[in-house]
Amino acid sequence: MAKMTQTQIVGHFAEKFGMKRADAKSILDELAALAAKEVKKNGEFTVPGMGKLVLVKRKARMGRNPATGAAIKIPAKTVLKFRIAKAMKDTALPKK
Repeated sequence: MAKMTQTQIVGHFAEKFGMKRADAKSILDELAALAAKEVKKNGEFTVPGMGKLVLVKRKARMGRNPATGAAIKIPAKTVLKFRIAKAMKDTALPKK
């Protein structure tokens, strides 16, 4: 089964809520812009029912060059992670 494209997601919302495709796309665009703004300002953004975007600071560490095996220093950096909500995990993943 193929993954949904942005066009298919926009089409789904437009049909489901009886709105124009352009309106549905602008809602998704605004959600993405709001998430970026809030993560930059507060370090996290929660999408209710789905999860949370979080800024994580990684420490500097030693690594290895896979081609030569030489030790290299990997600098500290900030990365963006998405932590899935427990309710979403319980719904999407099969029970063991």
